[in-house]
This record gives sequence, C-alpha cells and structure tokens, in this order.
Amino acid sequence: MKIFFSLMASAALTFSTIPAHASSLHKDWESFKAHRAFHHLSADGQHTMTDLLKARQILATGQTDAAIPALYDAQKRLVAAAKASQKFQAAESDLHTAPGHPLPPEHHPVMGQVDWLPVGGEFIASETLAPEQKAAVASANTQLKNGDTDGATQTMKVVGQNADFILALAPISPFQGAINRATVFTEGRHPQEALEALDEALNSIVFVSEDFVTSIAPNKTSSTPK
Repeated sequence: MKIFFSLMASAALTFSTIPAHASSLHKDWESFKAHRAFHHLSADGQHTMTDLLKARQILATGQTDAAIPALYDAQKRLVAAAKASQKFQAAESDLHTAPGHPLPPEHHPVMGQVDWLPVGGEFIASETLAPEQKAAVASANTQLKNGDTDGATQTMKVVGQNADFILALAPISPFQGAINRATVFTEGRHPQEALEALDEALNSIVFVSEDFVTSIAPNKTSSTPK
C-alpha cells in the first residue's frame, strides 16, 4: 500500500525561490510536455482516489457510518470518470510499469482487454536535479493532487524536462467492483471486510509512464494542446 499513499500524500518539501534563469529552461517542454501529461488525467478519477483514501482512513478507525459518504462520492465520481475520454482499452500484459513503481505482491492481474482509467499522476525527479528543483517537483505534485494543474505547470518551469510524469491506471470494472463491495460491507458495519475490498481496489492500480500511455492510446492524444 505504500506506493499508493505516497502518490496521494501531501509533499513535505516547500517550493524554493525560482532562479532568475528558470524562465529560459526548456520552454518548448513547458508548453507542451506538461499539458500533454495533464491531458491524460481524469478529474473525476482523481477525486475518486481522494474519496477512497478518505474512506479508508475513516474505516481504519472502525467508523463505518462516517465512511459511507466518501464511498458514495467515490462511486458517483467513478461512474462519471468512466464516461470520459481519458479511458482507453488495453491488456494488462501490454502495460509496462514505471521504474520504481513495481506491482504490489497483493496485485491480481486482470485478463484480456479491459478499460483503464488514469486516476492519478505524479512527477518523478531525476537524481541530477538541484535541491530547488527537487523542491519544485514536490510542490508540483502537491498542486496536482489538489487539482491545480495550472499551478503545477508553472511550478515545473524550474525543472524543465528533467522529470518524468507517471500515471496511475485503474482497471475500471475490477476497480468499481471492489469499491461497490467495500460500500456494501461498510453499510453492513463490517469495517475490516470493507478495508480489504478497498485495498483490493488500490492494489489493482498499475503505474506507467505518460509516454507509454501516449504510445498505447494515440487516439486519445491527437487533440492535446501543443
């Protein structure tokens, strides 16, 4: 579960002052790469993840009644997200996990062609970045988590092309089924079973690079702003 919570957690680092030369860093990348990456994200999918993690945190304390609103919100958000253009179809065997984000031992692969939905995104800093650039990546990830894509784009200007963007993909049908089971268990006041169902949903997520999504779902990127 560690990688899922690290993706959604608030960054601990604070954004440092941008050097005077930052505005000249990789302008083409600033205007294209970042916006292309964000284009893949599903706003409703991101909210689904936020609701799930909120519900899980509440259920971990045994409070089933308090967790129900977050689960209901997650269900509604996921239904809306599944209708958006960001989803694409692929076999899990065709997905290539992003470096540093292996599948958890509890992951159960899905068979055949299924619909995948980008439910989260994160910038990954290279080891060669200066401290202020690493701080910028952390700040941008916090902004992205909060839905502030414009702010994240501005923040990433200090970094340029020296950071990769990864996407968290959820297999829609199994993901939705696990959330529905968690909701039923929560309504029945069975917090442990509900937690197990939510963990199943979270463990179904696969992290891939944004470039990989661009290559596997070209029909979803043709209208991306440049």
